[in-house]
Amino acid sequence: MNQKSEIIPLLREEEGMRYTPYLDSLGYPTTGIGFKLGPQGAPLSHYTFTLSDKTIDAWLSDNVDAVRSSMQQDDEIAAALTHCNQPRKDILTSMAYQMGVNGLDDFHHMLSAVVAEDWEEAASQMLDSTWAKQTPERAQRHADVMRSGKWDPTYDF
Repeated sequence: MNQKSEIIPLLREEEGMRYTPYLDSLGYPTTGIGFKLGPQGAPLSHYTFTLSDKTIDAWLSDNVDAVRSSMQQDDEIAAALTHCNQPRKDILTSMAYQMGVNGLDDFHHMLSAVVAEDWEEAASQMLDSTWAKQTPERAQRHADVMRSGKWDPTYDF
């Protein structure tokens, strides 16, 4: 069964959507759907604009395309993706979107477990990370989908 990607609704739900700049949980000026604008600690007064839905959609689509392209350029991540159904691919894409492709690439044990299709171990490795300590609810939801390979009951797409 070939499922369609749910990465856009997934990122909208996990990242939230803001039309004006704000400081994210790590102090980076951010807007839209997790669009990092500048360096950590930069004052919001440097970012005085409001985004439209159309701009957010275009920016998100472009950013997701760039993340996916970068993921394919990384041999370890690209190998893992070949073992994933669509929900698991979207989970890896969400992780790369949130922490960067280099951040995802640091999950060597998780990626090895994905290649081995050991979904329980992959989920365990996701939860045994700094990322999971920083965003525990998101990490738990992502690990649940990685374990099951299904959106339900974790997400309602």
